[in-house]
Amino acid sequence: MSEEAAFVDFQNVWLAYNEDLLAQNHFAVEEINLQAKQGEFIAIVGPSGCGKSTFMKLATGLKMPSKGKILIDGKPVTGPLKISGMAFQAPSLLPWRTTMNNVLLPLEIVEPYRSTFKSNRAEYEARARKLLQTVGLAGYEDKFPWQLSGGMQQRVSICRALIHEPKLLLLDEPFGALDAFTREELWCILRDLHAMQKFNVILVTHDLRESVFLADTVYVMSKSPGRFVVKKHIEMPAPRDLEITYTPEFGDIVHELRGHIGSIRQATANPITASTNTVAKV
Repeated sequence: MSEEAAFVDFQNVWLAYNEDLLAQNHFAVEEINLQAKQGEFIAIVGPSGCGKSTFMKLATGLKMPSKGKILIDGKPVTGPLKISGMAFQAPSLLPWRTTMNNVLLPLEIVEPYRSTFKSNRAEYEARARKLLQTVGLAGYEDKFPWQLSGGMQQRVSICRALIHEPKLLLLDEPFGALDAFTREELWCILRDLHAMQKFNVILVTHDLRESVFLADTVYVMSKSPGRFVVKKHIEMPAPRDLEITYTPEFGDIVHELRGHIGSIRQATANPITASTNTVAKV
């Protein structure tokens, strides 16, 4: 890292899911070292079951590391983070709540908003309307989830994750269940939101094109126990237009990352292949 302090800082983090596994030195992730500067967009890719979602639980404070230290915004993570927002592959909207009320839900639950929700509701609704307009859902505030397409529901989910203006947005396969056209549409919405608001993003995805299009830095994770084996800085200027995904330069980066993941799978199939504890920067 440069002299600028890391906003997300994982220092030699290991996690075993319980004391018995820890006693057996059986870890879900190991030797996780990651530093992301303020406003950086990082993506994490790797084979299924490698520990990507476990990493997300550590980043949000839902799991505490067995070894090592995690700092977010310069403070040790000791429990669930209030400065983070999350969105998943399933939008998980409450079916009895309108679009507006689904977006407002975190403000009804999380302090300091909860105690002032009734008195500040008009202000919060205005914030929600602005977010919904940004993602192309102006006029849908009173619709219920069953009246929205899958892509629309995911847009609502992202608005809900951002309504309390978090400094860190965590996305776990948010576009994985969508068709290709809708997925790319949502890439651009996320790109624009990030460019406007400059929050940090950690995106877990299986889609290498998605990671290269959106991220400043892509980390490749090994098979379980997961650790980072490649760190790839995406040199192409950001924010990026979709047209760049059809260029040879873009394709070369995607193929390079695919090659790293293929090597991981081969090494898993052939355990004689030696593993390395260093992260390759490419």
